[in-house]
Amino acid sequence: MIPRNPTEAQRNFFQEVHEVVRLVPAGRVTTYGAIAHYLGARHGARMVGWAMMAAHTANEYVPAHRVINRHGQLTGRLHFATPTAMQEALEAEGVRVVEDQVQTFNTLFWDPAAELE
Repeated sequence: MIPRNPTEAQRNFFQEVHEVVRLVPAGRVTTYGAIAHYLGARHGARMVGWAMMAAHTANEYVPAHRVINRHGQLTGRLHFATPTAMQEALEAEGVRVVEDQVQTFNTLFWDPAAELE
């Protein structure tokens, strides 16, 4: 669950997460853990998930559909407007998804630690 009254540090972390997600190229995907690791919160994947659930409240668009779990699964799909919206957004960018699983995940994986350093 998203913290009911997030602290200033949590708010800033959410903003940092959103900034990283905005850098993920169309047609590529990243993971909650990869973002957490990049931001120095090695065990903060769940917090990144909370930030993704709050992405719709950000001032600028956040392509939250590009963030999936470490196994390549669309675990965040239920937080979109419809249960298929996340898959549809990925497929519109050329990402093949079968049964909530990104195909060729290793090829499409975008690691912020490698790409932004």
